[in-house]
Amino acid sequence: MSATRMAARAARWMAGAGLAGLMALGAGAASAQDVVPNFRPVTDAMLQNPPAGDWLNFRRTLNAWGYSPLDQINRSNVKGLKEAWSRPLEGFMIEATPLVHDGVMYLPLPNDRIVAMDAATGREIWSFARTYPKGAKPGMTKRNLAIWGDRLFSTSGDGALFAVDARTGKQVWEVPVTGKGTNTSPGPIVVNGLVISTRACLPDTGPEDCVIVANDAETGKEVWRTWTMPKPGEPGDESWGGVPWDKRQQVGTWMPPSYDPETGLIFVGTSVTGPTAKYVLAGNDPGKTYLYHCSTLAIDPKTGKIVWHYQHIVDQWDFDHTFDRILVDTEVAPDPQAVAWINPNIKPGEKRMVLTGIPGKTGIVYTLDRRTGEFLWATPTVRQTVVSSIDGATGHVNMNPADVFTHDDQDIDLCPAFTGGKNWPSGAYSPKTGLMYMPLENLCSIVKSAGPKNGPGQLGMHIDYTAYIPKGVTDVGEVRAISVSTGRTAWKHEQRAGTMAVLATGGGLVFNGDAAGVFRALDDSTGEVLWQTQPLGGAVSGFPVAYTAGGRQYIAVATGPSPEGMGLGRMTPEINAGAKRMLHVYAAP
Repeated sequence: MSATRMAARAARWMAGAGLAGLMALGAGAASAQDVVPNFRPVTDAMLQNPPAGDWLNFRRTLNAWGYSPLDQINRSNVKGLKEAWSRPLEGFMIEATPLVHDGVMYLPLPNDRIVAMDAATGREIWSFARTYPKGAKPGMTKRNLAIWGDRLFSTSGDGALFAVDARTGKQVWEVPVTGKGTNTSPGPIVVNGLVISTRACLPDTGPEDCVIVANDAETGKEVWRTWTMPKPGEPGDESWGGVPWDKRQQVGTWMPPSYDPETGLIFVGTSVTGPTAKYVLAGNDPGKTYLYHCSTLAIDPKTGKIVWHYQHIVDQWDFDHTFDRILVDTEVAPDPQAVAWINPNIKPGEKRMVLTGIPGKTGIVYTLDRRTGEFLWATPTVRQTVVSSIDGATGHVNMNPADVFTHDDQDIDLCPAFTGGKNWPSGAYSPKTGLMYMPLENLCSIVKSAGPKNGPGQLGMHIDYTAYIPKGVTDVGEVRAISVSTGRTAWKHEQRAGTMAVLATGGGLVFNGDAAGVFRALDDSTGEVLWQTQPLGGAVSGFPVAYTAGGRQYIAVATGPSPEGMGLGRMTPEINAGAKRMLHVYAAP
């Protein structure tokens, strides 16, 4: 989009909202019962290396480890863990990650609300509710906030980015970023004073809102904007085979990025195209890859330039690859007995700066060199039928032709399910064990292309879905511990209910909740269950965090309605988790 058109769109948005320029201080509705005393501004250095007792980023650190070094709660005393305080929450889906800084917790809530609390007691300090422009639809789920200086940053359900004073809860500025219909469930990250935000662009918004954007944290001024699909004439445009720009859809980035100060790169995953069935999109030519869908993008945060990309699959089935990219420096020694696809050029014993984890719904672990994007190794976890092989020398992924849609009213028996072998619940990595801990789901699908017999598709993608538990399998949920060096599985914790996000700690523990509403602690070396709650009345749908307040360690996690969008509740109908929306905070005696 040209600068002129961007300015025109911004002007229309502002006019519709009754605004002129940036929103003034206090434009949002804040209930300022109190202010945060002695607030210490958060620096870039703190974000890149947080104090041990703080949780300052989505996964605590920008390398997406989901790891806290705190060890006051550990294997020896976790059995005594008790609820220290709790708080009822409001909204539809609760998938929140609390931020904690110097004993103050900042919790994002649906519909662009934020509450600040004393992290030791739950006492509310202030609450904020964003004022929506006339006609705008409130945002639903919000997974995370960002903090920098004395401000909190969040994206809105109607395409804006806004800043709130972390001391008072009053709004500082707001800028339009995309159209009003853009879904923004992920919050941003902050890299060297730039607020980097991603978007889940929708099928009916076209390509213009499929962007990653950087704004100045002080002023809100836009610094750069990068599209997730190449424009006509740009490198990669040919991968779309002549599909007009205005017909390219839905390559979104609906989870927060990772950042590596060593390489100076941010890493973000992309979603599917719309429609997913490529025969509908452009003749189903197997040579087309439709960049940059289902890819890892490495981006220079100073300019927004895509430095390298790696495409994990050419999608047909809504298999987004937007999930966590874990950044680790490790020996690369994939075990041929445990790993399916290995780069033959790996030198024995060599140490690499890698990007690893399970980035997409296939449930396949991918490990790449994070400086160059070179493929190192990959291996499946749950049952999967869509990837037939990966060329170890090039990293090229070969799709199973039996799972490719070619015409209307076609039925394909597919594993994993459209809900994914892994979905948005994040894994974690412990530097003490060298293991990453991944929440997985054992489901398959009958996927159906649209047509006169099957009818119209769902999600604007011309595909209809039905999920099932594969034959011989009874447990939907799994937490798997995988070596980042060798790819070997150290242990698996399997259970009937679907599993959710994971937290690893310096106390030798892995915390994980499930769709049945049970929150538990596992031994990080063996997977043994050391502690667990009774059902909490709602699925453990939030991202667990560890922090200290007043010298005491706490573990916090939120519950809410069962995550039906992932199919977990439907697959285990005998489990009624309830829909209680609560924040639960635990501490040792």
